[in-house]
Amino acid sequence: MRRLALLALVLVCVVGLLLASGVLRVRVALEPGGTVTAAPFWREVSGEAALPPALGIWVELARAVRPAVVNVSSTQRGPGQGPEEFFRRFFGEPRGGPLPRGRMSLGSGLVASADGHVVTNFHVVGGAGEITVRFADQREYRARLVGGDPRTDIALLKIEASDLAVIPFGDSDRLAVGEPVMAIGNPFGLEQTVTTGIVSAKERFIGAGPYDDFIQTDASVNPGNSGGPLIDSRGALVGINTAIFSQTGGSVGIGFAIPVNLAKEVLPQLRATGRVVRGYLGVAVAPVPGDGAAAPGTAARRGALVAEVVPGAPAADAGLRQGDVIVALDGMPIQSPHELTRRVAGTPPGTKVALDVAGPRGTRTVAVTLGQLPDEPPSPGR
Repeated sequence: MRRLALLALVLVCVVGLLLASGVLRVRVALEPGGTVTAAPFWREVSGEAALPPALGIWVELARAVRPAVVNVSSTQRGPGQGPEEFFRRFFGEPRGGPLPRGRMSLGSGLVASADGHVVTNFHVVGGAGEITVRFADQREYRARLVGGDPRTDIALLKIEASDLAVIPFGDSDRLAVGEPVMAIGNPFGLEQTVTTGIVSAKERFIGAGPYDDFIQTDASVNPGNSGGPLIDSRGALVGINTAIFSQTGGSVGIGFAIPVNLAKEVLPQLRATGRVVRGYLGVAVAPVPGDGAAAPGTAARRGALVAEVVPGAPAADAGLRQGDVIVALDGMPIQSPHELTRRVAGTPPGTKVALDVAGPRGTRTVAVTLGQLPDEPPSPGR
């Protein structure tokens, strides 16, 4: 006991000497009421300062647009087929292999009309047995598939609701490369995610189909963003986010969106009939070679080279032949095969059009009455 008392006395003496010499200092102050506070060692700045206008506009746009962006969930009837496989190649399989079938969050969508019309990608809802639309405030509605167009990957849904917030449609033709844009969606199931970037390129062809005309953006787009909106700085819809180019399944800054002007051509038909009817010429076309070797007898350097004519098709009935170059449709120049394909598809069947043709037989104008593009054959298992 004497030794313990002696040791305690020594410790008290040592602590007293350290405090007296200033080696140990206590900076804690006792306030009335017994609370203990410590002086902050950081510098604070008021959070009330306004953002610069160029940045603050995106905060306001996100606040205005997000109520009209939805999560689209579905129950699949069976394994994905057809166009879904193309987009799976872009997105990549989830880690561990394909997800099991069942109710899952597959993508995003946007409200186009206050009475409940919702736009999304066809590959999000194609083959679905049950479709659910969920809003940011967690309201859920059972959705009906009004119609879908696999060639452009656009689908139109309908929910029984009213007075909904909507996103106004803009003009994708006026978009400029380098213009800022915002993407909103549900990547990896993370609802209401907002990303920003610029328009990296326009009129991209990525092999999805004959009507490729994608907007390329570096706004971060990931699996789950499919069907969500791409918004310009005016708060208008300019694109529908559809695909990414990635070897890992995640965003690498190369995303693709369907131009809203293409959607404007498709959606009225989907609402009216549930399907899209397109004009049909009946030719396989290719780019015009720069040296003219594949189009002897013509000086055409722009247009669509006729590589094949389908027997019995409107083009064959009008006298078009392999080697002809279509340089104009109804007086409007044709710059590429893709432009001819899109313009013919956008013309109603039964319409009589004038084609300016250059070829071995000289330059001439040919009158053609367009037919109706045949429906795609059903995919195996569907």
